[in-house]
Amino acid sequence: MAEVVNAVVVRFDPTVGLGAVEVDGTAHPFHATAIAGGSRMVAVGAEVVVVLEPGHGGQYWATSVLEP
Repeated sequence: MAEVVNAVVVRFDPTVGLGAVEVDGTAHPFHATAIAGGSRMVAVGAEVVVVLEPGHGGQYWATSVLEP
């Protein structure tokens, strides 16, 4: 089940398009295509709102990353 939560971007590599957000001390990966607005860019340290959904192996992924 999807969950909408506040998070902070803790890493992002625009070259490979992968990053992670932190929610309550746990890092959750995301792909650049999940960044809202189509920019495929987000700054490390940015406060964002994310949709977390279970992914492969039971790990939760941020499937939508929105800057408020």
